[in-house]
Parts: sequence; C-alpha cells; structure tokens
Amino acid sequence: MVASWLVEAATSYNRASLEKRDGYSAFVMLPVHHLETILNWAFEALPDEILIGFDPLQSMPINAEIIEACRGVDHREDLFAGQEFVIGEPHLVNRGDSFSVHHVPEEWVDELFANDRGSRGARFTHWMHTHPNCVAIPSAADADAAQHTAGVDMILGIEFSPEGPLPWFEDAEGVRRPLNPEPKEKRGWGSWRSRQRRPVLGRASTGHSIHGLELIAFHRTGVGINVLLVDDAGHPYGLPIT
Repeated sequence: MVASWLVEAATSYNRASLEKRDGYSAFVMLPVHHLETILNWAFEALPDEILIGFDPLQSMPINAEIIEACRGVDHREDLFAGQEFVIGEPHLVNRGDSFSVHHVPEEWVDELFANDRGSRGARFTHWMHTHPNCVAIPSAADADAAQHTAGVDMILGIEFSPEGPLPWFEDAEGVRRPLNPEPKEKRGWGSWRSRQRRPVLGRASTGHSIHGLELIAFHRTGVGINVLLVDDAGHPYGLPIT
C-alpha cells in the first residue's frame, strides 16, 4: 500500500499536470507504487544517483477517455515508443555519480537481465535517474544520454536530510515540477531559519527525512513530456476522469 503522503503528493502533482497540459506535446503515466520503490532504492544507494529502466506495460493501454482529457492543444501522436501504454515495472540498472550513472557497460546487457528479458537485456524503452538533494533539471550529460532513448527520460529530484556530503543544490535554470502534497500553510523558504523548519513529507527506510520531490520527463528532441501519476488500475490520482 502506497504511503498516504505520496498519494497526496501525486494528487497535487496531477492537478498541476492537467492545468499545464497545453504546454506539453505528449504525456506518460507512471504508477505511484513504482515511484515508491524507486525512492527506497535511491536512499539505499546514497550518495550515488541511480538509473532505472522501464518498458511499457503492454497489458495496460491508456484509456481513451484519459487521453482525451489530458492531451494538450499541441498533442502529438506516436512521438515516442510506448506512448499509448502505462509505464511498467522499474528495473535498477546502475548507480554512480552524475558522470557515470548513465553509462551501462556492454557486458552488463547479457549478464544482468538475460534471465527475465532475453535478448533485450538492459535495452529499456524509458529511463529515469535520481538527483539526490538536487533539482530535477537536465544537465548536458542528461541531454546527451537521452539521444539514445526510444521513449522518454525522467528525472526525480529528492530533497532530504541529513544531507551528508550532498547539501541541497538548486542553482539550475529550467522548468521545475514539485511533487509534494498541498501545503497546509504558507511558509517562507528563503532564509536559513525557515529551511530548518522545512516540512517532513515522509521518512525513508534508511531514516532520512524527505522534505521535497521534483519529477520531470523529456524527449530526446528537447521537448517536455507531461507526467500523470496513476494507481495500479491506471487511473490518475485526484482527477475527475472515469
């Protein structure tokens, strides 16, 4: 069962995704219980980033009513592989620093995933990597890695404490998409003192406090891809869609 705070965050995120749909050329649908799994992996791998691969869940095509409700004015069909299906199970592929996490040695392809993926090995359709204590904005290395992606690339930024060698970093330009529950009160975030009182959304199994999440997706051409967070039946949390 997905943690209640993460369901609340997904609900808030989806409302923003629906409001912003005209700014995107396409969307993907990611099950929240996959996101919860990835968060656990991310904290177990600290201080490294992790790389996750996904394939479309062929047994769960996106409902036509959801497509109609969530497509923007400039929506494009068949922009990327797997566009018409909910994203399937996550696979932990690699871990490392920001310069090495995207690199998957060729010899891993047969050894890591041969038993359950056959000849496809580590060749996944969609990819995600984490930014520990850093905003979810693509770097130049992220953009380069995306050129080899058939589907979309996603970035999950995680703000947490204790920070260790990774103090929160947000000195990056780009469109940010917070994945947090609706605030119960307005807070000032600019001063050192207010950051000491930052809310705790949840706690990782490692004992780290989670203070904020960000999630984006983008296509290799550079366009942003909207994200909808769904339950196990493929229904977006918090949206009035049948």
